[in-house]
Order: sequence, then C-alpha cells, then structure tokens
Amino acid sequence: MTANGSPYAPHTDADREAMLSAVGADDEEALFDIPDDVRFDGEFGIEARGERAVRSLVDRTLSANDDLVELLGRGHYDHYVPSMVEVELTGLGVANCSMYDAATALGEAATLATRVRSTSGSRVLVPERLQKGRRRVLDNYVSGHDLAVETYPMDDGTADVEALASLADEETVMVYAETPTVRGAIEERADEIGTLADDFDAMFVLGSDPVALSVLEEPASLGADVVVGDAATLGVPTAYGMGIGLFACREGYLRQVPGRLVGAAGDDTGRRTYTLTLQTREQHIRRERATSNICTNQAWVALRTAMHAAWLGPDRLVELAGDCVERARELAARVDGVDGVRAPVHDRHHFREFVARTDRPAPAVADDLQAAGYAVHVVGDHEIQLCTTETNEDALDGFVAALREVAR
Repeated sequence: MTANGSPYAPHTDADREAMLSAVGADDEEALFDIPDDVRFDGEFGIEARGERAVRSLVDRTLSANDDLVELLGRGHYDHYVPSMVEVELTGLGVANCSMYDAATALGEAATLATRVRSTSGSRVLVPERLQKGRRRVLDNYVSGHDLAVETYPMDDGTADVEALASLADEETVMVYAETPTVRGAIEERADEIGTLADDFDAMFVLGSDPVALSVLEEPASLGADVVVGDAATLGVPTAYGMGIGLFACREGYLRQVPGRLVGAAGDDTGRRTYTLTLQTREQHIRRERATSNICTNQAWVALRTAMHAAWLGPDRLVELAGDCVERARELAARVDGVDGVRAPVHDRHHFREFVARTDRPAPAVADDLQAAGYAVHVVGDHEIQLCTTETNEDALDGFVAALREVAR
C-alpha cells in the first residue's frame, strides 16, 4: 500500500503537490471538466430488486428488441460458431492476436510505419470508401504523430490504382488497401498496389479477415508488409462493437510489433509448448521505450477464434470461404431479378456481401424491409448493401419476396 492509500496510484502527497504545481492546478478536481448533468452524484438510481424481479425486468426489456433477419455486413460478419469451440493465411512471419479490433490494428500499423520505414514522409493513403469507425480510430492514432491521413479514389468498388499512382510520392509512408473492400468486392490489383508502395519505400498494409484469406492470394506474395483485420469472423457471434484485431507482419518488424508475442518451443518430452516471449509494450518498466500503449484483448475471444479455426481445419475453412463467394453470387442474381433493383452494382467478384441499386430511395426500401422483418445497410441514396452467410441463408426466400413487394 502506498502513502496515499491506493495500490494503483503510487504517489506521495509531495508527488501530487509537485505535479499540481507544475500544471497550475489547486487540486485533482480542477483537472477535470465534467458537466453537472453527467457527473456522478453518489447514487446510481437503480431500484433494489430480488432475483425473480430482475429476471422479469430483463425479459421485458429484451422482448422490446426487434426480431429481424439481419443481412448486415460491412465489417461485422455472423458465421455459425460450433458448439465445441496452425493455419497459415498471410505468409508473414509474425502474427499478434489480438488487437482490440481491425480499427486499432490499422492505427498500430500506421504508427509502426513511422518507426520502421526509412522514408521521412508523413502521408498515409487509405481508400476513400473506408468504414467510418476505422477512419475515426486511424485519425485518433495519427493525431499524436507527424502523420496525415489522405484518401485515394475507388473505381467500381475497388482501388483506382492509376489515381493512387498519381497521388503516391516520396512523402508517402504507408498505403492501405482492403480485400474484400467495404463494398464486398475482391481487390484484383493488390499486387500492383504493393509494387507502387514499394517504389516509394512506403509500407503496404492490407486489410482482410481469416475466412477471406483462406481463398485469396497470400498477402506476402502481393508485397504486403502488414496484414490487419478482424478475426472475429471465427469463434465470436456478431457483437457490433467487440472484435479481435488481427495484426501480422514481416519478421523483421518483430521488436516493433504492438502488444505481446507468444513463442513456440518444446519441453523435455518433445511436446510443443508456448510462452510469453516479448512485450514491446514496455509501460511496466521502461515507458520511454514503449512502441505502443495498446493492451492485450481478452484471451477468451482469441481462444474461441483459435478453437474455431482448429475445428474447421484448412479444408473446411476453404469450403466456408467458397460458400461466402457462392452465396453472395446467388443472392445477387436473385435480387437482380426483382423489378426496381439491380445487383451487384460493381462488376467485381464479391465475398459475403454486395451493393444493390434501388429505383426507390434506399432509406424507404430499408424502412419497408425492416417493417417486414429484415435489416439491411443503406449506403447511398439509391444503394443498399446485403450480406449473406450460413446464419441467414434459410431466410433468403422470404427476404427476396419482401424485397419484391417493397422495391417497386
């Protein structure tokens, strides 16, 4: 126990007085500006109830939720998680799972680029169509570094490589691309993007997920220096917030990787063993040398992903990915047969999801579909995005029938 009675804030009264004096504050309270309407007044305002009353209240609250069939994607994908809950997917030497989610993995990749690339540039180039949440997190990450995030155009759902080539220069420190993209399209020119980044000694970061990576070309062979994404496509039900950030990179970046790394070895009986090998997050002992402030995600969700991947094995993982291509193609063909709808908007191969154009305003179509029991993304004035996996495929007949009714 420390002088001030807290084991978590080891500061003496003299320490606190010195720090407050340095910033010109009278006390700790002056360091915070909390509006009165949200300031904790010592009371939670929650009525005490017995177990039966609490269960009844929770049941009533949950029953108010809409019971919708979700055709939602755009970074959150619902695959069946087996009740039982070493695959090489990236071709890169080091994998760190997990960051908090794909967004923090992307932010960490940007700060990694500033440490390992010899260029003195400060430009980070990302697609103009990027999930808003990922872009906001990336902006927050680079705000503490001499980096500027800029966008490059997309063409028919994937990168406009010619436009990107005209934007990239010696000031570019990182180029980010995704496959599948946020519109569900497979990036067909990722190798050209990798070559372009290498021409300017910029880091090439590729965003994907473990299921898609099982059928796409190995990112390392495309020139990717880092692969980021969300591994929650395996082992974790859709949570719309909780993720498992995937971060893989070349072995040369080993001592710059954020978080913690586990190494594999063998015991004296020849059995494979694992041990915590490296923590580049050095706040514990040498804060001035820390390469990242990120902490490890909960081991429970990472373990569930590992169990799901092991349960599937390489063959069934590839089968699952193939189904993601076929289901999207088949649903797009059915939707394209509905009067007032054209699908897919992009003349590309798609993975899990695609964009459809509606003659009626998309918000009106989505509202009518919701009233019929189906949830879809609105991504444009006349565009909706549809995602299909094994968890909603049995409801697609009803969805197409509902779309036929509301699209005209």
